[in-house]
Amino acid sequence: MDDVAHGLSSAKPELTAIFEEHFVYVWKTLGRLGVRSGDIEDVAQEVFLCIHKRLGDYDVARPMRPWIFGFAYRMAADYRRLARHRTEVLGTPLEAIDASRGADERLEVEEERAIVEAALDAVEFDRRAVLVMHDVDEVPIPAVARELGLPVNTTYSRLRLAREDFVAALGRLRKVRGAR
Repeated sequence: MDDVAHGLSSAKPELTAIFEEHFVYVWKTLGRLGVRSGDIEDVAQEVFLCIHKRLGDYDVARPMRPWIFGFAYRMAADYRRLARHRTEVLGTPLEAIDASRGADERLEVEEERAIVEAALDAVEFDRRAVLVMHDVDEVPIPAVARELGLPVNTTYSRLRLAREDFVAALGRLRKVRGAR
């Protein structure tokens, strides 16, 4: 059977379609990689500009999300190198608050989200990228390694260390929270 019969197209996707389908993914990925909420819009725009420039290089036989993650990863890395010159505006939530829950439940969910984000932020950036791509986005390690330009064994090692760092940071933060 040919690719068309399997629902696959050999034509390169258009930027508009990529943007519409993957904008939220890029937004959340940038946040998980440590881009401050006030800067995500600008960095996301840079991600899609880079995607536009490299669209001709995209291999339609490979999944789109890991390819896009590579752009988000590089933009977040660039951002983090320059971020030391920026100031953060506190109190800006990343996502809308679910008003259907009670106030105490919303507060608990927001506190837990803040702890998870802080624990994720405690993980070294290159390790965090592997953790997010594999554990959150469910990309297989060989694909993670390929998209990040790493040897497979190094990628497995970073994933193991990232998980250890994340769990340790989560434990410390929850302990501090419980001590209040």
